[in-house]
Amino acid sequence: MLDDLAAAVPADRLVRDPDVLRSFAHDEAEWAPHGLPAAVVRPHDADEVQAVVRVCLRNRTPVVTRGAGTGLSGGANAVDGCVVLVTDKLVAIKEIDERERFAVVEPGVVNDDLRAACAERGLWYPPDPASSPWSTIGGNVATNAGGVCCVKYGVTRDYVLGLQVVTGTGELVRLGRRTAKGVAGYDLAGLMVGSEGTLGVITKVTVRLRPARAAERTVAGYFDTTVAAGEAAAAVAAAGVLPSALELVDRHCLAAVDAWKNMGLSADADVVLLGRTDAPGALGEHEAAVLLRCFENAGATWAAQSSDQAEADALFAARRLAYPALERLGPVLTEDVCVPTQQVPEMLARIDAAARRHDVVIANVAHIGDGNLHPLLVTPPGDDTARKAAQAAFEDIISDALDLGGTVTGEHGVGLLKQAGLTRELGPEVLEMHRAIKKALDPHGILNPGKVFHEGNPA
Repeated sequence: MLDDLAAAVPADRLVRDPDVLRSFAHDEAEWAPHGLPAAVVRPHDADEVQAVVRVCLRNRTPVVTRGAGTGLSGGANAVDGCVVLVTDKLVAIKEIDERERFAVVEPGVVNDDLRAACAERGLWYPPDPASSPWSTIGGNVATNAGGVCCVKYGVTRDYVLGLQVVTGTGELVRLGRRTAKGVAGYDLAGLMVGSEGTLGVITKVTVRLRPARAAERTVAGYFDTTVAAGEAAAAVAAAGVLPSALELVDRHCLAAVDAWKNMGLSADADVVLLGRTDAPGALGEHEAAVLLRCFENAGATWAAQSSDQAEADALFAARRLAYPALERLGPVLTEDVCVPTQQVPEMLARIDAAARRHDVVIANVAHIGDGNLHPLLVTPPGDDTARKAAQAAFEDIISDALDLGGTVTGEHGVGLLKQAGLTRELGPEVLEMHRAIKKALDPHGILNPGKVFHEGNPA
């Protein structure tokens, strides 16, 4: 297999140094198992991707596709003897069409780089995960990433028009379209979104763009508990306001960000709720007033519409920095459950109960406006007892989310960490439908085997 790879791609694409191989063996998911790849390949175009997949197909070698490695579910983790196909050289923004409002990019393009390029043309690419300064469009597509503004503008799937993909049979195919509408055949491009590299290797993405939007108004509220903040978020939804962002950050996260960046944010509040509206004119003023009223009625100890844009931006920056700030303190096991918005207060109460029951520190950040919660289970380095307690709390949180009519993952993907929860969520009949699709598109089982669900080995 290695000889075949060396013959199929230029020499500088192939990496075999053991130390480098280890650095590409896993993503950011804490305690997710991983193996050691036989090789890493960094192709420069779609033809090279196809050549790599065909070599692996002939040799029945697993292919694990990796973007920036920022995933939090183990979806990009290597299995022993696999080829890790890294997309970090596929970084071209091929086209930005201002009139039709779409862009064509390679999968290694960093999210923020695409957003900046679009902004220069008066356009906007909405999906904005907290990892947007580092994560890539290919990885965002593979996990159907969301972000801060998805409460109003949707997730990655809502913006993918078309894809170029190398299939599990080694074919390079085009899926989807470039037009605003189209129902020709099954939505195979949509099927690829969120498939975590198990159905194909993405080599090009066509994404829908929007016009640049109006400046946002920010409303902030301080709360004594996450449950009270959850009540405020549920009230916003019940009031019929659709904010452009509604985010929760608790004191554990604020303190960690302060310790790292000295931003001075954690002195006054146990929980901060951040709301934004980008509605224009009088409608925006009305929506900001509704947000403020909902915060106050839910028991905010302080709430106000921000008149200082720099201060408002600093609060949202702290939200994005929460995960890396907590990582500095020790291993962080990251949850990603999503529940109906009216169940958010109850879910936050159950998260608090899980922390007490298992004696685990659980920090909370959340895209609370659409019910997507990210409890962050923080443990001391090298503490095996704490690790087991955190893993037990992790499973309890999954069970609670399902019990409340939710899902085991809102945007991070199933990967390796959520497989048991996925089985409980979908049930045997629907799992068999998934396995049938996997077998049809990857009949030899070489694409990211063992992820999402245990499909066996069709080869």
